[in-house]
Amino acid sequence: MNWLKHWATAATAAGAIIATQTAAQDAPAFEGLNDQQAAEMAEMIEAAKSEGTLTYWDTVIQPTTHDALVEAFNEYYGLSGFEVNYTLSGTGNLITKIEQEVAAGNFSIDIASIASPPWTLELAAAGEIMEYHTPQYEHYQSIFDAGLGKDGYFAFNGGYIFVPMWNADTLDFSGTSYADVIGAVESGRLSMGDVSKSASYLATYIGQQRVMENDFFEGLAKLDPFFMLRSEQIASGLVTGQHLMAYSGMPTRAYQFNQKGANLKFMIPDEGVVLLPQNTFILSGAPNPNAAKLWVNFILSEKGQTILAEREALISGRQNFQSPLPDYSPSIESLKLIQVDWSSMDTAGLEEFRADWNEIFNP
Repeated sequence: MNWLKHWATAATAAGAIIATQTAAQDAPAFEGLNDQQAAEMAEMIEAAKSEGTLTYWDTVIQPTTHDALVEAFNEYYGLSGFEVNYTLSGTGNLITKIEQEVAAGNFSIDIASIASPPWTLELAAAGEIMEYHTPQYEHYQSIFDAGLGKDGYFAFNGGYIFVPMWNADTLDFSGTSYADVIGAVESGRLSMGDVSKSASYLATYIGQQRVMENDFFEGLAKLDPFFMLRSEQIASGLVTGQHLMAYSGMPTRAYQFNQKGANLKFMIPDEGVVLLPQNTFILSGAPNPNAAKLWVNFILSEKGQTILAEREALISGRQNFQSPLPDYSPSIESLKLIQVDWSSMDTAGLEEFRADWNEIFNP
């Protein structure tokens, strides 16, 4: 009779998957999937339900955006109240956290999103990023070709840039080049991202070194800039009048502060910008791998990308994506990108650039 029991159990499990797929026919997650993809998605949803939770860390997404994402995530898969835990972290802190968990072989994080391309590529090469071919990747082939992602391992949930930014209520500025920052404000009134402590600001500096000479950075150093880490604090310093200009302003924060009545402006320099991709990946040791796959699939969907663009003014890597905020998060195709071959760099190479920056700004 054991075979009857096993047959009944298998039939029940198969029936549950079919029932889930049937009930979710109208769920957005199943739109455009072929029969095999739909069956795999239904099975993944059932497995995620058994896991019951998901944990992700990010360096940009604000708590209110997280709430909107979770609500849309549940709707996207026809779920109800699925538990999604979130932590907002600094870039350096998140790198340290992941490296500690990898070293200990004890994981609490399922997914991380971080704008440190060389480090992410090293993590993938070490086998610490799970291989997952989400159906959404077909819409991200251009960023894979450009070296801003790795097919089967990570794309970015949104990209961002650091550019000169100012408060139009306290400073009249109309520059078009990075060089125009020199002389725009007096010494001590410029803020700047701290390259000595941040992987994202370091990546930006590496790219800008390709289009600006050393004497430009030496000129910035003579302005006695105030070094900061969080992009929110940099924008706040402009609003309060603590600083007149931010060399490392983030359009995302300009949008969010302007929504509250501020008058922050920013410049897209003629020399181009360094796009920092928030590479989104599942850790190989993720405790909830099925829920993690669902989240990655959702966050890279048109729905997920629209929420991130609307609320965080992040730049989407999704092909032919129509940004709801083109003034703050323009299409990736419209930007002049400073090309950096991140795959050619390792940790030692990054530290050489950091040492170079410290020699200029912290002699």
